[in-house]
Amino acid sequence: MNLKRLFFKHCKDHKYEINQNQFDIINYLKIYYTENFRKNFLFDFFRNSNDKVGFYLVGEVGVGKTMILNFFFNELKEKKLRLHFNEFMVNFHDFVFQNKENGIELFVQDLNKKTQIIYFDEFQVTNIVDAMILGKLFKRIFEENIKVIFSSNTNISDLYKDGLQRDQFIPFLKILKNNCHEKELLVNEDYRSSKNLELDRFLSPINESSNFVFNKFFRKITKNRNKSLKILEVKGRNIVLENFYDKVIKFEFEELCNRNLGSEDYIKIAENCEFILIKNLPNFNDNNSNQQQRFITLIDIIYEKKIPLMITSHVDLNLIKSSKSIAEPFKRTISRLYELTSIKYD
Repeated sequence: MNLKRLFFKHCKDHKYEINQNQFDIINYLKIYYTENFRKNFLFDFFRNSNDKVGFYLVGEVGVGKTMILNFFFNELKEKKLRLHFNEFMVNFHDFVFQNKENGIELFVQDLNKKTQIIYFDEFQVTNIVDAMILGKLFKRIFEENIKVIFSSNTNISDLYKDGLQRDQFIPFLKILKNNCHEKELLVNEDYRSSKNLELDRFLSPINESSNFVFNKFFRKITKNRNKSLKILEVKGRNIVLENFYDKVIKFEFEELCNRNLGSEDYIKIAENCEFILIKNLPNFNDNNSNQQQRFITLIDIIYEKKIPLMITSHVDLNLIKSSKSIAEPFKRTISRLYELTSIKYD
């Protein structure tokens, strides 16, 4: 597989800007692929016992990590699986709940039957329950020789930094470092926010004019759709969607983020939507950090599903502030909002 040639053609076909740093990452991926998927007797005989089954690509928001790993993943002919990490962990917890005896072991065995490589885009850990179980889970995943590729805004050593009971998370960090090639992609510009995207669906400030534009657009996309009360069931709990118009849905920010909703709830909502409108996005600070964390999780899941958004906000997108504790992952959210409010929707 001539990755470098294929990557150059991929970027040319899609009119992507490219630089030497990106080509360097492609070369590392070629080595990683050879280490893990090239099958012949001589290679296996001389194979280095230190070869690693994981590839962890770190870099600032919008530098092209996802573009590169998407390209690599799409070129793979092996059995493969791409999941948002939140969705992966929801599946894991559901499986373990149903298989209480040897849950981790059975989950990894089942995973091994389904795939040779897993891809987690924008990997981040914020949940204390997940943080405490990841060491045991990924130790078995790597022992089963399941390959894993990650993109992240955070270096391995800084994952879950300042999180509750982080000492219980340290074994997982050691497992990642021992089993992953960690490479950094350095680019000085956020390509997503510098594409001159038309933010005609991110409306701020909230006033008579922006409300008029929002309501006009809402009437247009729901013109031939019937309004209904949609009830989603998530593990015995009901989520009521009051403004549901045949996969187009309108929310107040408070409905989504002031309630005790989590990844599995947002995944279920996303599975039932093709366009989402959110009204009254606030500014963030240390006093509403819980709501901000839920919003980060929500946008990650919406981004994974590539669902277009329209939002009214009290402040411009580039002026939204953040709670200090989650300022870094929120940069990713801002970058993704540029893209999600610019996706064409007819």
